[in-house]
Amino acid sequence: MARKKKFSKNWRKVKARITQLYAKVANIRKNFLHNVSNDISKNHAIVVVEDLQVKSMSRSATKKVAQKSGLNRAILDASPFELRRQLEYKTQWQGGLLVAVAPQNTSRKCPACRYIAAENRKSQAKFVCSGCGFSAPADFVSAVNIREAGLASLACSWSSGEVNPSWQEPTEGILALAWNQ
Repeated sequence: MARKKKFSKNWRKVKARITQLYAKVANIRKNFLHNVSNDISKNHAIVVVEDLQVKSMSRSATKKVAQKSGLNRAILDASPFELRRQLEYKTQWQGGLLVAVAPQNTSRKCPACRYIAAENRKSQAKFVCSGCGFSAPADFVSAVNIREAGLASLACSWSSGEVNPSWQEPTEGILALAWNQ
């Protein structure tokens, strides 16, 4: 569009084509979210998610504005809130349950000894506990902590039996697999 005269016929053609491409990308993203949320809700009776505040994650920056705007665009393009919204209503349709967990210390808590420290997560990809020496990929540790917090909150909140999921995936062996590494 930069090489076209503004508001000319060729400029409008290029603008229409670009708009069409953006719409196609948006439709691909929507389709992906529907497929993923559908698969998860069909295969799992209890789904635990981290209750992330996307608005605060994509807040404007005072320093390194260009880098932050790129990060904001990537966060909002992934649309984590839309995935959570779809998971919520689809799990209800399937008779399941969605549990949201507070994000505090999910990536800094050791699943083996429960020690919480910022030093446990020195890099983005690796988790090494400074208390017991447990080591695993950081995303795996976060997922285990989120699952454990969700199951704990579920056990504390719904002890009356009003929610009775028809099927739950087995969880034995997941931690054992991590601890053997």
